[in-house]
Parts: sequence; C-alpha cells; structure tokens
Amino acid sequence: MDRAKSLGTTLQLHVLVVIFAATTILGRLTTVNASVLVTWRCLIAALGALAWSVLIARNRVILPMAETGKLLGIGALIGLHWLCLFGAVKVANVSIALAGLATLSVFTALTEPWLLRRRVRSHEVFLGILVLVGIGFIAGLETQYLLGLGLALLSAFLAAVFMVLNRKIVIAGTKPMVMVAWQMTAAALISALSIPLFHAEGYGSLMITNARDWLWIFSLAIVCTVMAQAWTNHLLRTISAFTFNLTANFEPVYGIIAASFIFGEHQLMGPAFYGGTLLIASANLLHPLLQRKSSDSTKA
Repeated sequence: MDRAKSLGTTLQLHVLVVIFAATTILGRLTTVNASVLVTWRCLIAALGALAWSVLIARNRVILPMAETGKLLGIGALIGLHWLCLFGAVKVANVSIALAGLATLSVFTALTEPWLLRRRVRSHEVFLGILVLVGIGFIAGLETQYLLGLGLALLSAFLAAVFMVLNRKIVIAGTKPMVMVAWQMTAAALISALSIPLFHAEGYGSLMITNARDWLWIFSLAIVCTVMAQAWTNHLLRTISAFTFNLTANFEPVYGIIAASFIFGEHQLMGPAFYGGTLLIASANLLHPLLQRKSSDSTKA
C-alpha cells in the first residue's frame, strides 16, 4: 500500500514538473516584457483562486493578520522568482533558464536546514552537488548566456526559499487555494511595481492587443499557476521541500527537449546535455535510497 502511494506521489510530481516546464515555453511564446507578463499572470491567477475559494470550495479567505502577512511575504518572493525566471528566458533562452532553475536542490539542501533549524543532511548536499555538475554539463558557460544564467540561478534561490516557507504554512493547515489567492495578489503587486523600471511607457505597457498573447497568459495563470500551485501546496503536506525540488530537476530535461522542437534550440542537445541529464536522473534515483539509509543510521 505504501509502495503504491509512493508511486502515485511520484507520478503526480512528474505531471507537475511537465506543467512547470510548459511555463517557460509559454513565457517564450509571448511577445511582452517579463514584468508585464508576470503582472497579468499573477493578477488573473489571484482572481481565479479567489473565485474558486469563495464560490466553489466555500473556504474562508479572510485569515488572521499574522498568517496573511506570511502569505503576502511568500507571494512577494514568488513574484521576484518569476520576474527572474522569465527575464532569463527573454535575455537568453528556455534551455538556459531551465538549466539554471534546476539548481533548486542545491539551494534547498542549504536553505531548508537553515529555515527549519535542523541539521544539514550530507546526502542532500551530495545530491545537490551532483545536480549542479549535471547543470554545468547542460548549460555550459558561454559568455553570451551568463546574464540569463545568473537570473535563472537567482530564480532558483528564491524558489528554494519560498518552497520551504510554503511547506510550513501548508502543514499548519491553510487551504492550498486560499494560499494561492493571497500569494498571487502579492506577486502581482511586486511585478507591477517593477514595470516602470523596464518600460519607458510605464503602465501603458499593460495594454496588450495581441490575442495570442492573452491565450498564453491565461494558460499560464489558470493551468500553470492556480492549478499547479494548489497541487504543489497539497503535495507539500506529505513530502519535504527538498524531495519536491529534486524531482523538479527534471524540468530542464522536459523543457529543453520541448524547446528544441518548438524553437529549434538544438545547440544544447549534444553529448553534454545527455551527460547532464544522466546525472540529474541519477540524483533522483539515489535520493530515496540515501534517505532511507540516513534514516536507518539515525535510528540505530
């Protein structure tokens, strides 16, 4: 029974990773700046999550001030994470953005013990380093992509922090969709505040006339944000942030393969890509074995 449950959780995680990989593809397909894209995505997602919580789930959305403040703070981190991620997509490409993002496990292995005040687990650091080497193979360090890779790495760090903080709130019992509503409100505000920094026309840039852009933005907001974030929060009730983020390292694999077909990003699909993919896959396969061994040695 436990094995079947574990298999079901693993399957759910990989479906989520495919959805997350589609996020950068959809971001690349849009013609708008990262700050405008994130603002509309988060605003639509906030309204969608709020409507679901109030009209369908009948959840209480007015929370204690302390809890609301935590959700808004995490939402601000999510907004900054997406600004960096889509910025990486725009200045580099999907492959570089996803490769940098896959360092999540490295950052989580360091941030989770710090934020949860537990000891650093040596096997998590080892697996994180293994993934980092794999990302080095996949991304390469071509100078024209360094800015994009830097933004993607910052995006990964922010994701590691908010994932750990999110799990603490999930365990406390807050409804996943209510969390999405509050967090996307803060993310929309943060990204909206950044618009004047990147657009000479200021908030006039929010006027989007391209119907196809709206299609991609709504897909990002409803499928890749409302559904995916609520699903993520639900899974975090039973798994650690590190386990989630380690599985998320398959995101660059799925995304880079998709980008090679959609955008012709074949330059990263040589032997280095397959070597990096093998290292990432190995880290994911080793994780449950090393975790079990670590638990057994602790009990002993």
